[in-house]
Amino acid sequence: MLELLLCSLLTIVPDYLYRRYAQGKRLGREITLYSVWFELRWGITACLMLTVALITVIFYFHPSTTTATLYFRTVPIIPETIGRVAEVHVDFSAPVKKNDVIFKLDSSKQEAALETARRKIAEVDAALGAAQVDIIKADAQIQEAKSAYQQASDELNVKRELQRRNPGIVPQRDIEKLGVLLAGRQGTVDAANAAKESAMTRMTSLLPAEKASAEAALAQAQVDLDKTYIRAGVDGRVEQFLLRPGDIVNPMMRSAGILIPEGAGKRSLAAGFGQIEAQVMRVGMVAEATCISKPWAIIPMVVTSVQDYIAAGQFRGGEQLVEAGQTLRPGSILVLLEPLYKGGLEGITPGSSCIVNAYTSNHDQIASKDTGAFKRFALHAVDAVGIVHAMLLRIQALVLPVKTLVMSGH
Repeated sequence: MLELLLCSLLTIVPDYLYRRYAQGKRLGREITLYSVWFELRWGITACLMLTVALITVIFYFHPSTTTATLYFRTVPIIPETIGRVAEVHVDFSAPVKKNDVIFKLDSSKQEAALETARRKIAEVDAALGAAQVDIIKADAQIQEAKSAYQQASDELNVKRELQRRNPGIVPQRDIEKLGVLLAGRQGTVDAANAAKESAMTRMTSLLPAEKASAEAALAQAQVDLDKTYIRAGVDGRVEQFLLRPGDIVNPMMRSAGILIPEGAGKRSLAAGFGQIEAQVMRVGMVAEATCISKPWAIIPMVVTSVQDYIAAGQFRGGEQLVEAGQTLRPGSILVLLEPLYKGGLEGITPGSSCIVNAYTSNHDQIASKDTGAFKRFALHAVDAVGIVHAMLLRIQALVLPVKTLVMSGH
């Protein structure tokens, strides 16, 4: 309607003025309801053509969309293991901080494994103490064996010396017995040394390895026990949390609830523009938005990202061929917008539906010396008609509460 009124000022009104004052025709006499088409046919035709052209220019170079939403990410609250809920620490809706416990699973099995690992470590520590006693005992046995060996060796040397000085004074059988006794005492010394070496190896290698394994089992048991405490991964808010003690949670089939991170839906606005505007949408374009959850407010924004792919054309490889006719409607170009000023999205509820206008700016081309006069004038005209779309957005923001509350019947 605004475009039609604007174009009529340049076409129908001058045509009427020419008929009225230049040709002397009067409204209600020569220009009547029946003859208005014949008398003003040039102005009406030019008005309609100019209106269509103006609407095309406005909607192409200054695109608009009503499919804009403040999307926000939710984090599922899922335990790493299957279990029965033992305790719930948050209400139906509550704020949480990072690492706060949301709920706890039954941990009797994990606590038993933890206690078993602790007892194993205590058992290894006791074995280490016993190994130290065994080493002391082996030292005493070595000393005893060495003393007996030395006594047998001294006695054998004495009898051999007597036999050398006075042959026949010492029976040869006694000397042989002492030699066998000395060899036995040497075996006792070797056995005592081997016992000590075994005790040393057990204390320095075997038992420390067993203790390290027991400590690893303790750490694993502690990790398994910690997994029964389901904590918040980020600061945020738990919403619609209906989990209660006794419920079974399964990470493969059922999550316990959702966590909305703090600040979710407060950073950017996602809007879907028509495919025909793919050549116009650019990063850095100035835009404006108005949202249902914050009526009568125009939010200055800037385009920060334009997705190069249209979601309607995606497919996953499988055993069936792609049928193009199954695409029911053309997809849209996803554009991300952020507020031009800090705090621009304050007061807008995440998930709210919005209306967005984007405006093309040809300032750089207009200021360029390589741009001709006619092209410069055309670019000026393209930028200037953006004010019409800005007026339309403000009218939409003005009537949006009335349309939502009155016209929809709510």
